[in-house]
Amino acid sequence: MSRIPEAFRAGKAFIPFITGGDPDLDTTEKLIYALNRAGADAIEIGIPFSDPIAEGPVIQAANMRSLAAGCTVEKLFDLAARVRTGITTPLLFMTYYNPVFAYGVSRFTKRCAASGLDGLIVPDLPLEERQELLDPCLSEGLDLISLIAPTSESRIEKIAKSSGGFLYCVSSLGVTGERSALDNNARRMVEQVKRVTDIPCAVGFGISTPEQARGIAEFADGVIIGSAIVRIAAESGKECEKAVFDFAKKVKQAISN
Repeated sequence: MSRIPEAFRAGKAFIPFITGGDPDLDTTEKLIYALNRAGADAIEIGIPFSDPIAEGPVIQAANMRSLAAGCTVEKLFDLAARVRTGITTPLLFMTYYNPVFAYGVSRFTKRCAASGLDGLIVPDLPLEERQELLDPCLSEGLDLISLIAPTSESRIEKIAKSSGGFLYCVSSLGVTGERSALDNNARRMVEQVKRVTDIPCAVGFGISTPEQARGIAEFADGVIIGSAIVRIAAESGKECEKAVFDFAKKVKQAISN
């Protein structure tokens, strides 16, 4: 059974993202433990892909470094299984649909469950086609997280009602990446969702500082930060554990106050 609901029961959830295998698998494992110590309520691990269409330059570069270092889906499954023996924090894979399809949908979800994963985020899987992945996820006790964006508009209610675990609210148009300022799109989306369902709403895309995270936590149930963490990891390479821990701890403290 998915552990994701636990992430939202103790207050505002902090959900950090890292690219699996960047700069290598050993560092990824250390970062997962560091994020857990820093207070992460769930951890999102990106499966590297050669054409990550929703990602900005920071995460695109991380994908390329990971693939060049030999990271594979199978190696990330093994990593998740190792980590799961040491922590109870919910773990999610963020992946594009191509790696899932190439691996075999049913085989992929079974391997996720066996490795201790709790959910999947697949940004390029449209609502109309999600059933082919949703059914295998449900049969394995995995949450398939839906995304909504400012362009979702009239579809927000339908998407919200079909999501498992939590709803991923994309704060702004465009690709992932740090932004100096955030608009009111996310607040409007969360308000619209809350009118039709009580599913937790976590906001991501563009959040890059503890102060921005605190502002998002005023109206959302959770905050997702990816590019800022991936950038910090890239700047320090294999010695990035402390820098990532320090940043993550500041974010967690900011949204908890």
